[in-house]
Amino acid sequence: MRNHPRIAIAIAVSLLLLGILYVWRRSSSVVEVNSGYRMVMGTFSRVVVIARGEKTAQRCIEAAFEVQDRIESLMSDYQDDSELSKVNREAATRPVAVSEMTFEVLQKAVYFNKLSDGAFDVTVGPLVDLWRKAGEAGEPPTEEALAQARRRVGSDKLILDEKNRTVRFAVEGMRLDLGAIGKGYAADKSMEAMKKHGAIGGMAAIAGDIRCFGRPPRGQEYWRIGLQDPNVAPNDLGPSKPLLVLALTNEGVSTSGDYRRFVKIQGPKVSHIVDPHTGKGASKLASDTIIAPDATLSDALSTAVNVLGLEKGLALIERLPATAAILIPAEPGASLVYSRGARAFVVTTQEALGLPRE
Repeated sequence: MRNHPRIAIAIAVSLLLLGILYVWRRSSSVVEVNSGYRMVMGTFSRVVVIARGEKTAQRCIEAAFEVQDRIESLMSDYQDDSELSKVNREAATRPVAVSEMTFEVLQKAVYFNKLSDGAFDVTVGPLVDLWRKAGEAGEPPTEEALAQARRRVGSDKLILDEKNRTVRFAVEGMRLDLGAIGKGYAADKSMEAMKKHGAIGGMAAIAGDIRCFGRPPRGQEYWRIGLQDPNVAPNDLGPSKPLLVLALTNEGVSTSGDYRRFVKIQGPKVSHIVDPHTGKGASKLASDTIIAPDATLSDALSTAVNVLGLEKGLALIERLPATAAILIPAEPGASLVYSRGARAFVVTTQEALGLPRE
């Protein structure tokens, strides 16, 4: 009888330890949380997080969207109070100090411009504005207007002072447009934020720019990314079957083309991607998908390759390590063109459906 208190205490301690172990195991179990779509940077953004516990996963999701909102507040050309808008207003008259993030993107943009022989250029803003107004008016710009806009375009006219972290324009009327690099950069920074808050895997998808890392969803060996068919009408793209499925681990992937964003002026559609050299919409490829070590690079390269076209675009990709491309020429019925190593990222139909390999 005298042992009963000790037995009761031992049972109570055991139950307490079991309860603690249960709560710990439950809180540390690996979960997958999908944020659903949110509007960021003028488009749809989605985050998927793999983490140990629901709270950690939710914290990662919010951290990813916080950094996306921050980048939008810095680099949007639609917000009058953004850093980019201030640069566009004032940099022709004086050096404008910017944040570390904005300066980093501009430095990368200048590097990508040189890498692509000018096919990628964030100073293309005057030409983008010209075609936007032409779309509203329903008439193409004159050759004189195109020539005038082209004189205000060129990354050699963009003056970056690394010591003081300032931006200056060498020519009046210049305007920066970071639409071809900002979303990829935001996807990369989302990944960093998720990792910092405990994610062991994740994906950030901002429109056509995606970054994956770490552990994929349950039951999958890779992160699976569907590539849309540019020949399918935009209204039919929602639930349509992907043209093919990519298997990624720790890469960025971006797709550019004229099948989603374009203007129609007196019949033919004009791509939103403008060739800095001609001042006109890129028309050599229906779409191109670039796989690269990060989404900032894949974002910039997808625009550059779309401007360069099949031969020059492939030549650029083949020069770069750990980078691949899948190109769809603009000609009707053209077959997909793969760069060296690109097919290694394409899964079979059975894998895409989640079935085991034969």
